[in-house]
Amino acid sequence: MPHFPVNHPARPLYRVFSGLVGLYILIFGVWGVVQTWGQPLFHRGGDWVLGLRTNLAFALVSVLFGAFLIIGASRRSNLGHYMNLTAGVVFMVTGVAMMSVLQTSANFLNFSMSTVIVSLLFGLLLLATGLYDKVGTDEHAEATRRHREHSISEAGTR
Repeated sequence: MPHFPVNHPARPLYRVFSGLVGLYILIFGVWGVVQTWGQPLFHRGGDWVLGLRTNLAFALVSVLFGAFLIIGASRRSNLGHYMNLTAGVVFMVTGVAMMSVLQTSANFLNFSMSTVIVSLLFGLLLLATGLYDKVGTDEHAEATRRHREHSISEAGTR
């Protein structure tokens, strides 16, 4: 049975991590838009920004996604929890999908292997932040803690 910790003590640290990922992506996107402005949207050139290959389409998507992550990190509600889980899955799926078309003409976002690796790492980090970023009332947190301790003590007696 899955368990999402409620009001985890490290929640602020996880929010900082997701905010830093969002800030990196936002800076990457803005810098990429500046560098690739005037080129075709899905250009497959050799434009590199912050160690990642990009084109105008990928840069524009990065600006939107970076802003999305920063908004999610700034929310103290479960909205950030769900945004981080969703973003983690999106990064993982995008990384694997783009790796599968890396050396083909279907690589419309101009990914390189370094971009795939960063996408997968960010996906794992965002999934971890989403798993520990759930918010609830003190009563809900106490109930889940008691349930967890009860489950652990039952498992130890078997």
